[in-house]
Amino acid sequence: MRSSKAIFFKQMKDVMKNRMVLIQFILFPVMAFIMTELVAKSSDEIPNNMFLTMFAAMFAGMGPLVTTAGAIAEDREKKSLRFLVMAGVKPHEYLMGIGGFVLLVSSIVSVFFGLIGDFTAAELLKFILILIFGSLTSILLGAAIGIFSKNQQTATAISVPVFMILSMCPLIAQFNETAEKIAGILYTQQINAVVNDFSVSAVKPVLIILANLIVFVVLFILAYKKKGLKG
Repeated sequence: MRSSKAIFFKQMKDVMKNRMVLIQFILFPVMAFIMTELVAKSSDEIPNNMFLTMFAAMFAGMGPLVTTAGAIAEDREKKSLRFLVMAGVKPHEYLMGIGGFVLLVSSIVSVFFGLIGDFTAAELLKFILILIFGSLTSILLGAAIGIFSKNQQTATAISVPVFMILSMCPLIAQFNETAEKIAGILYTQQINAVVNDFSVSAVKPVLIILANLIVFVVLFILAYKKKGLKG
């Protein structure tokens, strides 16, 4: 736990120094707030939470993924992981340290998203929990990408098309039935489904998100076995 705690605070310092990473976590809730207050609430034809749920789902598929992938790839590029391995840091401790901080920030952002929306108490809790669960799934996918990547440039090259697919598929699915069926296997589509209709049972979406999470854990394990943490 000491190793995970040290890596947690190291990641916190790195993020505070990196404005681009901070912007990723701030931009989506700010845009959601602006579009909700200035557009949705001023129109009788647009649901109050439309932009909020759209930006929230996009955030869950982008922010945690890109941040985690970039952080791990940076450590690989700078050979920081060599020293961590020499110090006896285990893969799960490293992942807990990096992922733990990203999940904490993502959880805070999820709460901000929830406070912007027009939700009942039960809906707010459901909204926040599904976003946090989705963020955790993104973190694990980002970890696998980070391990596979030699440097930050490679991580970005992989992350961009991945999060574009994860973020845009739910949006396209709203207008196309075929796209909706294909996107149904993606965790971001299930997040979108839950936050847009709280009357629907969350059991199936949660199970699909869990399946995504398990797949990404396997990817991380395979990436570690192939690449290791030594960079």
